[in-house]
Amino acid sequence: MCLVLKMAFAAATFSILSWANPVRAADGPKPLFASDDVLSLTLTGPFDTISRDSAAKPVPGVLKVGGAAPETMPVTLSVRGITRRKKEVCAFPPLRVEFSQKPGPSSIFKGQKRLKLVTHCQRSADYQQYLLLEYTAYRLYRALTPESFNVRLAKIDYTYKDGQALITRLGFFIEDVNDVVKRNGQERLRGVRRISASQLDAAAAARYAVFEYMISNLDWAMTAGPAGADCCHNARLMGAKGVTGASTGLIPVPYDFDYAGLVNAPYAVPPDGIHVANVKVRRYRGFCAHNEEAKAFLTQISTRRDSLMAILNETPQLEDRTRRKAAGYLGDFFEEAGSPSKVADLMKVCLR
Repeated sequence: MCLVLKMAFAAATFSILSWANPVRAADGPKPLFASDDVLSLTLTGPFDTISRDSAAKPVPGVLKVGGAAPETMPVTLSVRGITRRKKEVCAFPPLRVEFSQKPGPSSIFKGQKRLKLVTHCQRSADYQQYLLLEYTAYRLYRALTPESFNVRLAKIDYTYKDGQALITRLGFFIEDVNDVVKRNGQERLRGVRRISASQLDAAAAARYAVFEYMISNLDWAMTAGPAGADCCHNARLMGAKGVTGASTGLIPVPYDFDYAGLVNAPYAVPPDGIHVANVKVRRYRGFCAHNEEAKAFLTQISTRRDSLMAILNETPQLEDRTRRKAAGYLGDFFEEAGSPSKVADLMKVCLR
């Protein structure tokens, strides 16, 4: 898509969705996330150690950028995540990439300190398709609101320190949460275990819940974190400057979509306490207090079917079979979103 069309599409997207909260305006992303072009990278490190020991301490590595503006940077690599760091789930875990030196002013990584890298998990080609579908989920939510994480796809040559090649696979970087918060002129809520639904921005919470329903993701919570952890589970909260645990108008920002039915990863199972046969069975988990906002957003999103489907169609290296299945799955949602009777039924199962 040419630059002019991309700019027009972005402007239209913002205009259509400004109803959600017209007083918030987002700044542009840093260079890494200013383009959707696939990066060409080489990442060098002791991957045998990393893959063998999920509790390994951070290790030194080297990140090389190919293409028209090559560069080489020292980095520190560490294992991250919960499910995907388990050896029985992923032979190659997700990584955190931390820059040992400040990237230069002309670097594609200018302004970056540490980044999450979603990796291929397993060697099987099927896992590349799961990764691309999760990448697509991030881009779908990004098209709906700037209050979201940017992502950038990369073709990565993994090599050992002695130069021996390990594997070449696609992966993607996720924008640092502090950059998301700053870009939106907000402040991150920290150190709070639980909040009430009444503290959430109603439009933002409804948007979040409807989107998770669209992709059939149940692995999240907007008001509490996992046992012993801060709020929230697979979400970050942000609010106005000076935000505290007693603040209202909190904006939940979702991440980690590998358990979504849209992705349908082999290891994904419904959470305990949610009784559905598998992750492809949708279950709406929005709050009843936000039903009016949810209905308004469902009306809006049903008009966005073509533009959102275009994002799926633009995802590089998706196999035709994968694309067709994903399109059919999303199509089922749009049919529901466009039916007043089905929307009314959906609102009846809200959380009180």
